[in-house]
Amino acid sequence: MPGPEPRPRILLADDDARLCASVRAVLELAGYTVDTVADGRQALIALRRQSFDLLLLDINMPVLTGQQLLDQLAGEAIDTSVIVLSGESTFDQATRAFRKGVVDFLAKPCPPPRLLDSVAAALQRRLQRQESLCLQRRLQRSEELHRFLINSVPDLFFLLDDRGIFLFVGDRAEGLLGWPAEALLGRHFSSLVYARDRKKARHAFEQVRHGGLRSARRLELRLNMRASADVCHVEVQAGVTLLPPEAATAEDAGSGIGATSVIYGVARDIGERKQSQALQRHHRYHDLLTQLPNGLLLDDRLEMALSQVRRGGGRLALMSLDLDRFKKVNDNLGRLAGDTLLQAVALRLKKSLREGDTLARIGGDEFLLLLPGLVLADEAVQIAEKVLALAQQPLHYQQQAVRLTFSIGIALYPDHGQTKQALLRHADLALERCKARGRNSFCFYSAELQRAGAATLSLENDLAQAVARDQLRLHYQPQIAMETGQLVGLEALLRWQHPRLGLLAPASFIVLAEEAHLMADLGDWVLEQACRDAAVLRQRDLEHVKIAINVSPQQFQQAGFARRMLARIAAAGLSPRQFEVEIVETSLMRDMKTTQNLLATLADAGVAIAVDDFGTGYSSLGYLQSLPLHTLKLDRCFVRPISQSGSISPIVRAVLAMARGLELDCVAEGVESPIQHQALREAGCRIGQGYHYSRPLTFDVLLAGLRLQAGGAVLTPTSSHPHPN
Repeated sequence: MPGPEPRPRILLADDDARLCASVRAVLELAGYTVDTVADGRQALIALRRQSFDLLLLDINMPVLTGQQLLDQLAGEAIDTSVIVLSGESTFDQATRAFRKGVVDFLAKPCPPPRLLDSVAAALQRRLQRQESLCLQRRLQRSEELHRFLINSVPDLFFLLDDRGIFLFVGDRAEGLLGWPAEALLGRHFSSLVYARDRKKARHAFEQVRHGGLRSARRLELRLNMRASADVCHVEVQAGVTLLPPEAATAEDAGSGIGATSVIYGVARDIGERKQSQALQRHHRYHDLLTQLPNGLLLDDRLEMALSQVRRGGGRLALMSLDLDRFKKVNDNLGRLAGDTLLQAVALRLKKSLREGDTLARIGGDEFLLLLPGLVLADEAVQIAEKVLALAQQPLHYQQQAVRLTFSIGIALYPDHGQTKQALLRHADLALERCKARGRNSFCFYSAELQRAGAATLSLENDLAQAVARDQLRLHYQPQIAMETGQLVGLEALLRWQHPRLGLLAPASFIVLAEEAHLMADLGDWVLEQACRDAAVLRQRDLEHVKIAINVSPQQFQQAGFARRMLARIAAAGLSPRQFEVEIVETSLMRDMKTTQNLLATLADAGVAIAVDDFGTGYSSLGYLQSLPLHTLKLDRCFVRPISQSGSISPIVRAVLAMARGLELDCVAEGVESPIQHQALREAGCRIGQGYHYSRPLTFDVLLAGLRLQAGGAVLTPTSSHPHPN
């Protein structure tokens, strides 16, 4: 009696002992065997010594990093599934890890349900892969054995006379076709051949019959089974041979091929090989998760559909479909749930298609839908509306209802393109426009989208060269003490002096920079320029005026961001107390442990920490006490409604009271009138920023307008150019 199945063995590699202990406890409670190591070298030694089903790996480890360990595993062909469990991680690190075969990338701290779902999904995929490899090996061994037996003892021997009548049939006929050997004697061979193969079989027979002793043919045929409508795939080898004299008959002597000559043949069963080839073809042209056609098959069918419509006229449509915010489903329910829901929505859509339509999964949550045989564009509209309606019908996973939506981009032939490449590209452009408009809808391609896409690409290329071409500028908007009017801070605002479009504000290019992963380069330039300007302020005895630098989410998530920032400040010979970093609420909440460590590093060195656009996010206020913050920046949306009467909303008063209670400064953004200034000052706000005090200025203009007085500096009216009330 077989014993219980061995428990999956997991290796946890992390230099955080407390995290290792907690993760190990969660996994062992779930029934896994867990070994732990503290660095990459120990992990490599353990993986060399024994086999592990799964490696939970931290990217940032001493001695041997996670990325280096992944390279080592690939070089030594060590077989294990890998999930990255990392605190400090970037999009680039995640991309590199996935390219090296990592199956999932989890941020620390990871909730136990999310961790267990990811581990279970990884182990399940590993088991499926091992079973598939085992099946392939079995098929290979079976084919090798089959070939050996064929060469040793042929599957089915038979002899034919020159008319094609069976003279001899081996006993294998009954096992192969269900026919007793004696029942076939005296019958013509064509009675066994599948109707569509008879012409080919007769042609081969005549070639062998008239070719003499040196003639031989090999061909594949389908033979009829006796007891069913199925066919048996066989490979037939046939040629002419001589019968021994004692076997010849008077009837043989009168045959056309010689008194002792007959046609011999060997039929080999190739059914398994055909099935294997069919399975391989299916895997090559189908998505393994949903069993839908994949991109290769869609490509072939699109080419075929285009050929038909060019000859016969009419239209076809190509739809690019993307499930909206599907990443949230994976994040909240786990990848196993995501895969299950993908299978369900694919099956639902497939059942609703017309005959001849092709729905293909391209990857992740992306699909393509080919609709040939259209007459009017309205037919594509009807199908798109049907897809949207079907997708919104709730799906259920573990008694939980999940509603999905699609964004759909549509390109028509010949209206929007006449080649495969054009239709694919234009459907994707339409999909991007659909997402920008709010999702859960469809959008047709238009020439305007092409022009906008080209303009965006051109602007992105220009932006990539902006640093090297010295096109970036820093403007500074003063932060003013409301009681004294003195300058207490400067917010550094990036500008791009485009050679053709003029001076561009961040709203024109920041999204492009994020998508092109240029934020790190832009952030480095901003910090270096701010350091140069801070050095000038120090020379003018204005070291107390902080320069506030906005930090993007991409920069904030970069490994070593705080260390690099402090190193640049030190290299410039400046004090960290001359600087403040402004971070939006949502960035603070993404990874609380990493955030705490990063901000503590900056704050301990003297850099002030400000929460930008405070009050516009949906985060827990608990972080205000747990993080080393110095300033809350009250978003302009709360300042703008202050009316002519000077009334302030209860929300603003609550924020100001909370800041006082936590001993934090509060900067009101967007102060544009004396009434707003006075109302906020009377409510207890200490610092203001906005056009009431000054628009953003170049550093030279700012310096020219500073007037030193006792206790600090103020801006002269001519330099600040107040915004008109």
